Amino acid sequence: MTNEVSEAYARRAAEYAGLFGSMDAVHPSDRQLVATWAEGINGCVIDAGCGPGQWTNFLTEHRLAACGVDLVPEFIEHARTTYPGVPFEVSSLNTLNVETGTVDGIFSWYSLIHHEPSTIGIPLQEFGRALKPDGALLIGFFEGPLVNQFAHGVTPAYRWPVSVLSEKLAAAGFEVVETHTRTTLTQRPHGAITARRK
Repeated sequence: MTNEVSEAYARRAAEYAGLFGSMDAVHPSDRQLVATWAEGINGCVIDAGCGPGQWTNFLTEHRLAACGVDLVPEFIEHARTTYPGVPFEVSSLNTLNVETGTVDGIFSWYSLIHHEPSTIGIPLQEFGRALKPDGALLIGFFEGPLVNQFAHGVTPAYRWPVSVLSEKLAAAGFEVVETHTRTTLTQRPHGAITARRK
């Protein structure tokens, strides 16, 4: 996330938290996917791009030592106030504040959507650095037939074909485990990929 993107979210942080900062706003299939993924992990998990913090709290409720990180201070302040028992910190996804090979899982739910195709490899490489060998990764994103930019409600974002994003993950040292897509009449097409660090 660039400073421009961070500033765009900061200006609308309260509005965004009101609309999306609750598990009530989550699609049931997404909740089930993440819960199943969490069951396969023992140890510490980073919610990379945690926003208002609802998913970080969800992961802690599934007995994981989860920490939420986000570049938007307003989101971190909201998360700390709403979930006082859960750790949160301001951090870039490009430079996570952890030792190499110490994290059991990274959850990146729609936090890479504003990265340009030429730069998305930077956070993916950082995820690979932070994770233990065989560490788990789950990413959620806007899915589409081509990589293209669109007018997201906060600031421009990108759609990705599952196959192309899977190639980016492979280049960053990951093995794709599962892919998921969902299309509804009222929402943009959704994609999710679970992967493991080689």
